[in-house]
Amino acid sequence: MPRKPLISGEYSRHMLLEMSQQHSTTDVLKSLVSGLSDRCDAALARVWLVRPQSRCTNCRQPELCAQRSECLQLAASAGRSLNGIEWSGITGRFAQVPFGFGKVGHIAETRRAVEIKRIDVHSPWISDPEWVQRERIQGLIGQPMLHQDKLLGVLAVFTRQSPTDDDLAWLRAFADHAAIMVANSQALAEIQELRGRLEIENEYLRNEVKAAQAFGEIIGSSPAIQNLLNRIRLVAPTDATVLIQGESGTGKELVARAIHGQSPRSPQSLITVNCAAIPRDLFESEFFGHLQGAFSGATKNRLGRFQLADGGTLLLDEVGEIPLEMQGKLLRVLEQGTFERVGDEQTTHVDVRVVAATNRNLTEEVSRGRFRKDLYYRLSVFLIEVPPLSERPEDVPILAQHFLGVYSQKYKVREPRLARRQIEQLQAYSWPGNVRELRNVLERAVITLSSKGMSSELDFSQLLNTASNSTLEHKRSPAAPRLLTQRELNLLERDNLVAVLKHTQWKVSGPGGAAEFLGVNPATLASRLRTLNISRSQGIDIGEA
Repeated sequence: MPRKPLISGEYSRHMLLEMSQQHSTTDVLKSLVSGLSDRCDAALARVWLVRPQSRCTNCRQPELCAQRSECLQLAASAGRSLNGIEWSGITGRFAQVPFGFGKVGHIAETRRAVEIKRIDVHSPWISDPEWVQRERIQGLIGQPMLHQDKLLGVLAVFTRQSPTDDDLAWLRAFADHAAIMVANSQALAEIQELRGRLEIENEYLRNEVKAAQAFGEIIGSSPAIQNLLNRIRLVAPTDATVLIQGESGTGKELVARAIHGQSPRSPQSLITVNCAAIPRDLFESEFFGHLQGAFSGATKNRLGRFQLADGGTLLLDEVGEIPLEMQGKLLRVLEQGTFERVGDEQTTHVDVRVVAATNRNLTEEVSRGRFRKDLYYRLSVFLIEVPPLSERPEDVPILAQHFLGVYSQKYKVREPRLARRQIEQLQAYSWPGNVRELRNVLERAVITLSSKGMSSELDFSQLLNTASNSTLEHKRSPAAPRLLTQRELNLLERDNLVAVLKHTQWKVSGPGGAAEFLGVNPATLASRLRTLNISRSQGIDIGEA
């Protein structure tokens, strides 16, 4: 008597129609395995997709992946045990399967279907003979998911009755149909991601053009500027990480653009991120991106700055502002070129050259425990110091005449020429705000000139007095401190204590311990840690400490 088919023709057509109505890869695969489990009486139906290798935390035989860049990762699962336990999880022992391991890996390796009508529990490929006997598993059908000769994944179905030839044919149709839909959904996702990337890159490029127009090129003939240009020419053709140091307003971002512009990466984007402008809890999302629903407010997938800069250069401006707990993750990207988006388990690989800029003394920040020493060494492979304007007064007239030309064109007035008295006025000033301050003074001068008429003469004495008084007033009148509640104070103290403990590798007392660093009695610190419920076993992430 012929065996009854596991999959009927009528329901097979219903399943294909239902799969066609899904839009995402996840929904297509869930529809497939759920249909096989619920309607076709499969004991267990699973789909593994080909993915780039990531951290092999669940891999059965990672040595098989040593020479491969891809492996199989479980994407959908459906079925139930004889006592009603659901098998819908996609983690566990078989979440990652190397090519060539077991029947599933064999299907991926050979790209050939497998049909076993009577499973022998003593077969060497059976990983769990007790499960096969306990669940009365009789057969296995496995199909490669191929699209245009590209392997996308593997569909495997364990049955409690011997599969028929019709079952094999229908499963082939399911695998082919699923492969087409997976390929289409992946292509659509790539298009949407590229569109988002282009939109963000265009915004960056517009900002870069504005910045370049406003700041001009690196201008000057002083020995300090010539030395700076020589160092740029020396490091630009390499892929070395560069740390640019200098006072505020000296043009560190301009130096970074010059390094990128003279490098082999210049056809790709230079992406700039101002680390001082990022809220503390959004650093990881800003750097690495996030998936929709990863946290409150994550309404759609977002690319991070590292992914946007893939193939190009990433400028980390004000790098000294990066929180201590984030610095370990940044170090990992610099060392390995890999990261995970927030809410995503898949590892992303990027090829990014990093240029960092800061007006802080990072060696002092390291000694105070506010900046990781290993990250500092990794960033400062090649150090460039941008000289302040006070150290190159001979460049002041050249810069001033350049900015006069820029702003005369902007405000549609005839460009004035600087007289010797005016040059002496400019050179006698200390320029605490450096080139940025000079640029602002020249813009105000042109505005004043345009309002008074071209017959007037430029007089910088009043403008420089205004600038000097503004600087002094700023120093005398710091911004009023933000008022904090007791809860906010406790959270601030807790964050600081955790950061210090990570820095001391959770050593509380003794030489090099947190108590010594904070300058408090170890017993006092231990009491405060208990009050704030801080312990290494509380789930606090110390992986990057």
